[in-house]
Amino acid sequence: MSLASMTGFARAQGSSGSYSWAWELKSVNAKGLDFRLRLPQGWDSIELPVRAALSRSIARGTITGTLTVDRIGAVSTVKVNEDVLASLIETIGKIAKRMHINPPSLDGILGLKGVIEVVESEENDEDRRRAESAIISGYEKALADLVQMRRNEGTILVKILSERIDQIAKLTAVAAASPARTPEAIQTRLAEQVKALSATGEKFDLDRLHQEAILLATKADICEELDRLVAHVDATRKLLAGGGQIGRKLDFLAQELHRESNTLCAKACDVSLVAIGLDLKAAVEQFREQVQNLE
Repeated sequence: MSLASMTGFARAQGSSGSYSWAWELKSVNAKGLDFRLRLPQGWDSIELPVRAALSRSIARGTITGTLTVDRIGAVSTVKVNEDVLASLIETIGKIAKRMHINPPSLDGILGLKGVIEVVESEENDEDRRRAESAIISGYEKALADLVQMRRNEGTILVKILSERIDQIAKLTAVAAASPARTPEAIQTRLAEQVKALSATGEKFDLDRLHQEAILLATKADICEELDRLVAHVDATRKLLAGGGQIGRKLDFLAQELHRESNTLCAKACDVSLVAIGLDLKAAVEQFREQVQNLE
């Protein structure tokens, strides 16, 4: 199963009878699935099938779906609400007499909310049902296009992530082969430090100094970090090869890679190892950023 990005865009439009419609679907990153549906007033009946279709096709991402619908050639008529108008005139007349002011003009009264209504011609039930069916079909087409765009983006992401994980593997191998982490190199550095301390003329407890030297040598050992980095790289490659909805699993592995690279830098007792560790951290951070886009 191919991988998919969480970003994408799709649009579909069409007409049915006296109705013209257009769908816009936008998708961005999210921890889960969040579908924000915007429907025109009076079209709530299509919400359930629209949401069901999305849940079957997409597992993660914030999806914004916007539908616009217009009636083509619908005749609008102006209707005066006689009851509201009569009530307003009576009330305004009483206020004008009490406050000794001129009554309002006709255009002022007609401009008040609820006096004049613009009403479209009644809808035909059969035309409405056909329009709803066409709009749902158009949505399914837009959704299919969105899914395909997310998959295309996912193909590009797989290539980028593979390059990043190869870089992490290469830097891990360079760190493992570094002469600075050999027992001889560590022993030499410790001997130099002991010699520098002895040159100060201070007296030291040789047994305690020996224990501290062993402790420092143990802390400088990065074998466990290197082994875990190799294991995480292998697990990542298997996930990328298997495909599917692996975004959360890769995000976890990215966090583990970040943890091990940090520890490696902290334990590195040589400038060359620190430099390798910093390059490793940068590669892991780039990997983490790209993983956030994956479903």
